[in-house]
Order: sequence, then structure tokens, then C-alpha cells
Amino acid sequence: MGNEQWWSKLQPATRDWLVANNGDAVPERLAAEVAAAGGPVAVKQTGEDDSQPGLFYPDEIIDWVEEIANNEHL
Repeated sequence: MGNEQWWSKLQPATRDWLVANNGDAVPERLAAEVAAAGGPVAVKQTGEDDSQPGLFYPDEIIDWVEEIANNEHL
């Protein structure tokens, strides 16, 4: 499924949070909504190597959300 397809299935508040907090740890309830919509599964980081623990999306999803935020997806 393409990014546009699962993105359009998210609640507006979820899309807004993902744009405003792009690259940050994702709350479990939001990660579950994205996965249920057919989006990527957030990967758990343990906090090793000075990284922040939590659920995170891969770089390609972070980049795509940034494009959405900058209206570069059109």
C-alpha cells in the first residue's frame, strides 16, 4: 500500500501529530492506528547508544511526512 493510501485513513488529529512531531518517538496508540490503516510498523528503540527509547518510524517515512508537511508531495 502506498503512503498516500494509509495516510488518508488516519484521523486528522493523528496526521497533525505526526507532522508536528515528525521524527520523535510515537505514542503506542498512534502507532497502532497507523499500522491498522496499513501504514508502516513503528520500530522500538531501546535507548542504547544515546538514542531515545520509544517507537520510531524508518527514515524514509520521516522524510515522506516532512514532504507532506512542506506540501512537496503534490
